Amino acid sequence: MANIKSAIKRVQIAERNRLRNKSYKSAVKTLIKKCVISAEQYGSNPTPELKEEIHNRLNAAYSKIDKAVKCGVLHPNNGARKKSNLARVVKQQVLAQSAAS
Repeated sequence: MANIKSAIKRVQIAERNRLRNKSYKSAVKTLIKKCVISAEQYGSNPTPELKEEIHNRLNAAYSKIDKAVKCGVLHPNNGARKKSNLARVVKQQVLAQSAAS
């Protein structure tokens, strides 16, 4: 442990930021996973309710990713890549289902 007062403060700030970053990253992963699961469920059994659920989960995931980028938790390119991959997965499921219909 550091002895200098400013070094002690920096250690405390680093810990606080680490916990904040961890919660953002965990929330982003969870929201992405839930959105992908909803898309897969829609792909196997399409209903208007599931389509609405996908839309809501996609919006929630995009919002959390944007907030993480804004706070500096994620690099802007990393956030853009996550949003792009999520949109691609959702689009594949929705288009695959509409083609099958």
